[in-house]
Amino acid sequence: MIEEPPLLTIARDLRRPTDTQICAFQGIPTSFVVDAMYGAGALSNVIRPLGESRDLVSVAAGPALTVGAGAGDILALLAAMDSIRTGDVVLAAFDGFQGCAAAGDRVCGMLRNCGAAGFITDGPVRDYAGIVAVGLPCWATGLTPASPYTNGPGSVGLPIQIGGRQVETGDMIVADHDGVVVVPFGRIDEVIEKLVTVKELETALDAQIEEGLRIPQSTLDLLASDKTKYI
Repeated sequence: MIEEPPLLTIARDLRRPTDTQICAFQGIPTSFVVDAMYGAGALSNVIRPLGESRDLVSVAAGPALTVGAGAGDILALLAAMDSIRTGDVVLAAFDGFQGCAAAGDRVCGMLRNCGAAGFITDGPVRDYAGIVAVGLPCWATGLTPASPYTNGPGSVGLPIQIGGRQVETGDMIVADHDGVVVVPFGRIDEVIEKLVTVKELETALDAQIEEGLRIPQSTLDLLASDKTKYI
């Protein structure tokens, strides 16, 4: 006979980046963060800013609080409210289920009231106008009016699979109009250091484009080399 799982499994003593590490990612575009990780880190682009950022600010950067909600269920998401620390970005793995909402305006309102800086899920959400009024930045797969259940089982603070990646509590999340990027906890300092170079390169290239750059010199060099064959 198979033993019934507990309705909720909640991790304690959750790891978290330092305040200095968190501050280093504020205002940084997701594209810069991906470049600093050599092209890695982005969640699937099926997870998009709610409303494509028309009516709601879609910028958040903070530590991940992971929720293993399960398909069609939000019991663990409700329980996660007790674990939120100010500035956390809550990620709810909905197993990619599209049949009902992974959250609505009232859940988003409670997340905001608990101090969450953003909400990310691989399911749809509901109550668009209400979420806009709440003002919590939100990334999801779309919209649906269908309601979820609160049956469990689910988890809070344990590793989850979402958007094609494994995410753990304490990983750094950077999300904006382009999508969502995950910086693994063990790579945070490395990425912060690399971001200095990325920002310098981007700033220099912006200046060159403003001055009229049409084709990068590296491309011109390639076109003039024996690595290009003209026929």
